[in-house]
Amino acid sequence: MDQRRYLQLIEQDYARMRETATRDLTATVPHCPGWSTADLLTHVGDTFLHKVETMRRGAWPEPWPPEPDPDGPAAYLDRAMAELRGELTSRKPEEKALTWYDPDQTVGFWARRMSLEAVVHRVDAELAAGEPVMPIPADLAVDGIDEILVTFLAFASRQWPEDFGDGLAGADGRAVSISVGTDRRLVRPAASGVEVSMDGSTAEASISGASQDVLLWLWGRGDGAGLTFDGDPELVKRLRDLLKEATQ
Repeated sequence: MDQRRYLQLIEQDYARMRETATRDLTATVPHCPGWSTADLLTHVGDTFLHKVETMRRGAWPEPWPPEPDPDGPAAYLDRAMAELRGELTSRKPEEKALTWYDPDQTVGFWARRMSLEAVVHRVDAELAAGEPVMPIPADLAVDGIDEILVTFLAFASRQWPEDFGDGLAGADGRAVSISVGTDRRLVRPAASGVEVSMDGSTAEASISGASQDVLLWLWGRGDGAGLTFDGDPELVKRLRDLLKEATQ
């Protein structure tokens, strides 16, 4: 996916999130304990602006976050979106930018990350409003599956294993297969961290389904009703627990 596509998707999900969340800013966000939809919009605004400032400064902005916007969370999100739009349209994806993911220190990392941030929280706004979840484009969903497994789980579990508590201690490298059509990834949690590969090895457990259903399950936004689970359920539970730690 290219940067124009990511920005197009950010625009769509920002608009849908704003429209849905502002109907009732006091509504509870089911998968974000303690949050209202006002908190959700503020969080996304904070996140967008944080990445804008990071790209501009070449350093993490401190102090953070800024003071609450007196015009409210919707206006704050609008300002953050305008700033993000300007930053991503004025920079090339290969341009150097500070990120927390060592293998990719580019603006393109943030275009991808903010697109996936926006779609997950757009879904949060829809769930808070009790509305059906609008389809997630397949290209974004497949890209999001790769991101959460490779970036949030595999890289983070080796870089910051302490963040995973005791979740890695009993892991023994047995694999869970995650499949969307012909796209298949093997996830092997071990005490030293998680490895993700696309080889054809046998897995002791498997999860398969449509790309949107898999992505939302990985992010803890779905109960897996549309997925097929097979093999050792304890391995699936361990994976889910590790993902919860990875995405906090």
